[in-house]
Amino acid sequence: MTVMTDEEIDPLLEKLGLAQKVRLLTGASTWRTYGEPAVALRPLVLSDGPAGVRGETWDERETSLVLPSPTALAASWDERLLTDLGALLATEARRKGVDVLLAPTLNLHRSPLGGRHFECFSEDPLLTGRTGAALVKGIQSGGVAATAKHFVANDAETERLNVDVRMDEQTLHELYLAPFEAVVAAGVWAVMSAYNKVDGVTMSASPLLEHPLKEDWGFEGPVVSDWGGVRTLLDTARSAQDLAMPGPAGPWAAGLLTALEQGLVSPEAIDDKVRRLLRLAGRVGALGSPGPVWRPVVAPGAQRTLLRRAVAAGSVLLRNDGNLLPLDPAELRSVAVIGPHATAVRIQGGGSAEVFPDSVVTPLAGIEEALDGSATVTHHPGLPPSARPLPLTREGARDPRTGEPGVLVRLLDGNGDELRTEHRLSGRIVEPSVVTEGSAAVEIRSLVRPDVGGVWTWAVGGWGDLSLSVGGREVLSGSFPLDSDDPTRVHVAPPLRSVQTEMVAGREVEVVARRSLDPGTGVATVLAAAPPPGDAGYELARAVAAARAADVAVVVVGTTEESESEGHDRENLSLPEDQDALVRAVARANPRTVVVVNAGGPVALPWHTRVPALMLQWFPGQEAGSGLADVLFGRSEPGGRLPTTWGADQDHVPVLDTAPGADGRLRYEEGLHIGYAAWLRSGAVPAYWFGHGLGYTSWEYEGLTAPATVRAGEAFDVHVRVRNSGRRRGREVVQVYVARSGSAVERPALRLIEYAAVEADPGESVVAVVRVSGRALAHWSVPLHGWDTEAGDFALLSGRSAGDLPLGATVTATATTTPAGTGCGNGSDRHGERSPLML
Repeated sequence: MTVMTDEEIDPLLEKLGLAQKVRLLTGASTWRTYGEPAVALRPLVLSDGPAGVRGETWDERETSLVLPSPTALAASWDERLLTDLGALLATEARRKGVDVLLAPTLNLHRSPLGGRHFECFSEDPLLTGRTGAALVKGIQSGGVAATAKHFVANDAETERLNVDVRMDEQTLHELYLAPFEAVVAAGVWAVMSAYNKVDGVTMSASPLLEHPLKEDWGFEGPVVSDWGGVRTLLDTARSAQDLAMPGPAGPWAAGLLTALEQGLVSPEAIDDKVRRLLRLAGRVGALGSPGPVWRPVVAPGAQRTLLRRAVAAGSVLLRNDGNLLPLDPAELRSVAVIGPHATAVRIQGGGSAEVFPDSVVTPLAGIEEALDGSATVTHHPGLPPSARPLPLTREGARDPRTGEPGVLVRLLDGNGDELRTEHRLSGRIVEPSVVTEGSAAVEIRSLVRPDVGGVWTWAVGGWGDLSLSVGGREVLSGSFPLDSDDPTRVHVAPPLRSVQTEMVAGREVEVVARRSLDPGTGVATVLAAAPPPGDAGYELARAVAAARAADVAVVVVGTTEESESEGHDRENLSLPEDQDALVRAVARANPRTVVVVNAGGPVALPWHTRVPALMLQWFPGQEAGSGLADVLFGRSEPGGRLPTTWGADQDHVPVLDTAPGADGRLRYEEGLHIGYAAWLRSGAVPAYWFGHGLGYTSWEYEGLTAPATVRAGEAFDVHVRVRNSGRRRGREVVQVYVARSGSAVERPALRLIEYAAVEADPGESVVAVVRVSGRALAHWSVPLHGWDTEAGDFALLSGRSAGDLPLGATVTATATTTPAGTGCGNGSDRHGERSPLML
């Protein structure tokens, strides 16, 4: 890594002409920037990657390690673990030749209906900022740039390309900008601007990129657009937007040089953009002499162990009545594992961040391995096969030419003649490995042998002219013009067009799906199928009988890609496909029932008080089953604490709206009151508060001490003494909140200001020393356009969650005012260093 000064970069700028400079500011391809031999600049390679590094190709044969989802990472409340996982991402990025990783996502869980919350961390800005900063530290330790996204207020998916988010200035700074400020202070090397507008201005042209991001916070890197986020010329070129992705086409590629030559954009603005790009290139080893040979930051032998540990660390035990968990394998003769997610576990969310795992340990496999024949393990899905057509897999499908499991992909010219073929492992082809010049259509062929007879549903996905034939008979044909400009819908998850046809069990037929390659419609093509509807009553009865006969029942339920994914928000919080009925029936049959929730964000749990043990596993990554078994059988403590408040049902959730009004505006009318603060203001009680999570021991909160008086803007320490009152060693996350009654300014009823984790043996007391930032007692002053602190008393509260705070103390602050417009304000600690974790 080379940290270049302006004095070192400016001579390089002088070597470049206007055309060379402008060329660097638009991507050369989907995932690469241009190189420039005149300054020894090689192309930069960018990749999606919040939970895994995909690289430049979207090919199921190019696998990746899959981490737990960001919600699971935040649930760990463990920054050392996050830094280790960031280093693992850096190792993967270097293995795949990636310089810039498009992570972390710092948008907040404003509404539980947000469809992409699995890719975000939390409802709380402090937890989000600290988690993001730790991940950034790990990623960049391997010489790979982290990219904080999506700046700012991209907190929902509905009309995300054009929605105009409206909120007051105080809310913007105290909530939505705060996590970005934290990771900038931590030294993040790149920031991505969002698709949406804020206060009527699209983010790629927003003044917020200049103030506070660059000028007030001192961000030195480039602002990269979200893919296709630069849609206009002059307003974005004159803003602090630096790099337009993807390329090679785009508004800047088409007109920026002319605008510069005509004086419509200043040379100084262009130089600043190029300077930032060169600074980033120096940091990742892409500028000058060949960069360093990067060795793995995380050794290959330690990678799966780390992923397995992360599953347990993020698992949140919500209920454990009668200490049902952990289970003792020596006392078990039979275990019933129930639910379709037990074998078809969702290890990650859908959308642009999706990667192909090199392996997956399912919950069923993890439990079977842990018991290793000491107990009988049975599995019943409890539900009939899904009616949703799913892409063909290697099971039951084979290439008609080679006979290998999978499918044959053909690229055809305008006459239908074959240009290129390749064998693929899935019926979902996001992109062929090579699109030959002159290609006019993509075709997927496979020989399929149905395991059951009856009416099957077949589907083809894509745009343009689509056709589908089964057994030599065309069953679907039509033209489906592009109806979306959302890149995820166009290039990753095109809609499926389905048809039903009779199939004979065991009789192999050839199935052919074809789509035309019309300009601007991408190349993604899908061949999918669903078996005949099963007998729901029969499947439920089998699962209930198995549960009744077993010593313990483990039910794994969760969301589907249709209910929770990038590109759309959730319609409701209910578990799909009668899973609630399945949980109720199994719990009635066996009083020793453990329910595991496999979802990226909150779901309604109408039965949660009727099951003795309830655990959230989020989207746990490829070691899902191994980590789950570690927790179930007590090899690991469930380390997670809720990063987001969970309601038992949707009706009482205080902030729900994700859709803009008829004027295109989404108004954050709740202001500062989101998450636990919104629940406190509403008076409703959630099922489980932010910060809640049980381990395998118990804790007593014995005392809190804090300074009686603090000077505003200075950091201070809070000491919280806790005692392990249980029977095994454990870890506790000690949380400290602040409240102020009678304030002259708008404030949430409660705000997390710090936390610290401690470990102790049974009977041992330990003191958590919680370092509170000098920003903690401040508010954003709209009249001053800066941070200010009210003089007077503040209540400090400590405990296990936002709803369980048994300890308190009062601290009196003296008033200090931050100069107007400084953004970062006077948030320094006693040593005069700005904290990277300031709220």
